[in-house]
Amino acid sequence: MDDLKVDVEYWLVLLFNKCGYRDKFEELMSEIKCKHPSVIVNGHEGQRASSEVTVNGTLVHSKLSTLAYPDYNDLSNIITEAQEGKPIRAPCKQQPITDCVIA
Repeated sequence: MDDLKVDVEYWLVLLFNKCGYRDKFEELMSEIKCKHPSVIVNGHEGQRASSEVTVNGTLVHSKLSTLAYPDYNDLSNIITEAQEGKPIRAPCKQQPITDCVIA
């Protein structure tokens, strides 16, 4: 499939000199571009605590629903399958939640 598009909505807010999830977005974008250089990756500011990933308009991962980030290897597999013309599979597996603090 030509011109495959990955869109990432992420929370961008300046708190304690940290910039929301922008670092995670840049890490994700780097992973995608490394394995899939022809894929168009767009990122934009979204609602609080969001990190939502769509592939050609299909939501494949929602941090708002899972409280976790997408598993980069599984997301790469979803992109590869889409490039091969297969239906876009959702949801994407998620990374383990390791640093959750409930106060």
